[in-house]
Amino acid sequence: MNTYFGDLHNHCGITYGFGSLENAIKCAKSQLDFCAFTGHAMWPDMYEKAPETEFVVNFHLEGFQKLKDHWEEIRKEVAEANSADFVTFQGYEIHSREYGDHHLLSIDDELPLIYRDSPEELVNDCGKDAIAIPHHIGYTPDYRGIDWRKFNSRISPVVEVYSKHGCSMSEDAEYPYYHNMGPRDTRNMADEGLRQGHKFGFVASTDHHAGFPGSYGDGIAAVLAEEKTRESIWEAIKSRRTYALTGDRILCDFKVNDSYMGSEITANQRKIAAHVETEGVLDKIILYKNLNPYHIINGEMFQDVNKEGCYKIRVEMGWGNGALYRWNGMCRTEGGTIVDCRTYFRGRSVLAPSKDETYDADNINHIETCSERKSENEFVWRCDTVGNKSTLHPATSSVVLKVQGDLDTKVTFEINHKTYTATVGELLKYGYTSHMEYYHSQAFKIFKAVPESQYIFDFELEDSTPEKDCDIYHIEVSQKNRQWAYLSPVYVNREK
Repeated sequence: MNTYFGDLHNHCGITYGFGSLENAIKCAKSQLDFCAFTGHAMWPDMYEKAPETEFVVNFHLEGFQKLKDHWEEIRKEVAEANSADFVTFQGYEIHSREYGDHHLLSIDDELPLIYRDSPEELVNDCGKDAIAIPHHIGYTPDYRGIDWRKFNSRISPVVEVYSKHGCSMSEDAEYPYYHNMGPRDTRNMADEGLRQGHKFGFVASTDHHAGFPGSYGDGIAAVLAEEKTRESIWEAIKSRRTYALTGDRILCDFKVNDSYMGSEITANQRKIAAHVETEGVLDKIILYKNLNPYHIINGEMFQDVNKEGCYKIRVEMGWGNGALYRWNGMCRTEGGTIVDCRTYFRGRSVLAPSKDETYDADNINHIETCSERKSENEFVWRCDTVGNKSTLHPATSSVVLKVQGDLDTKVTFEINHKTYTATVGELLKYGYTSHMEYYHSQAFKIFKAVPESQYIFDFELEDSTPEKDCDIYHIEVSQKNRQWAYLSPVYVNREK
């Protein structure tokens, strides 16, 4: 299996949102393997229009009509974006106080735009191979959070457990809800759905509303699929071979008795195996059994440094004021090679329209997101950033380079005409920062290198003690930089 990364739930100007579909597709292609471009389509049980709800009701109705008026051309543009290098899916969203919000997805480019009162009716009546993914499930019941009593895993093999709204894994999970829709509710967390006996996999997506799918830190979905095709990725999603990522592309492989995450098997003897490759310093890996910690690995346990092999180096750019700022970066190695590089670009952040804010509807995220591996020794990138909204809301972008060599390998960075050179050995001890101007300016940071001995983790263990008729095993991974991975469960039935 290969691991592919995508965004299954994001918005742009095709309904209420900002930015063109054309630019959203361009941004998605720059750093994702697959994407759906979801328009807001309906809200069957929307509030009655009143003075206090007039703005909300109006912008929803206008957005729904906009999608309806342009559905055929939207569907065509998404279909034409599908290629051997980039996979697209069709889809749109239903709001619901009764069922919670879902986005309908399909592999079929002829997906019709129909209107129904529930997600199940949409899936059953659309006439195509489709699923409905619940999202921001943690809101209060009857306030667009999920109703687990009405959840149907047949139409919803996976659940979105993280997005810009926050994390829905559990009451104590990092990233609480702070959107104006309110706090997260214990009754609607993912762990409560599992506790009630539902079976589903985990995904994340951005729910970004300004035409920038995959915007870093807002959530992406990872799938384990045989190849990068619609059919293969679709099969992986429906089989729950998925996991949710907050932002960093942590590579994860998790099996019980050689069955992938998302599987349902029957066995009393369980051989559990996991492989994790982080993008930064590990905080912890937790294997849960029936939602209780079963095996924990702490990052502090790993202090050895490999004297040769691979090392990961992160460069972060941004800060300064809110003006758009262009970065031109280059990394070159001597005595070593760049074996992999990942970009983590952010767009301007918008979660939902507000009468208190105005945006350039068409050009809000016409920002640069380019990168190219010139050779095994050189990687270049170009991106735009804006200032952080607050000390708790970063808008920085970054790249992570995997360099193969030894402690004497030299790494040179040229970033906006500023140059810094250090050996891998030096970067293991110290990072580096530089400001572009003398006062309150944009800046970049080169982080300390992370050695292979501190970002690759494998473990195997056996469990021969069934606790329930169906035991649930899942893994959560956290890094010191607050980036998480939530791996879909393996469901193991007791042998009779």
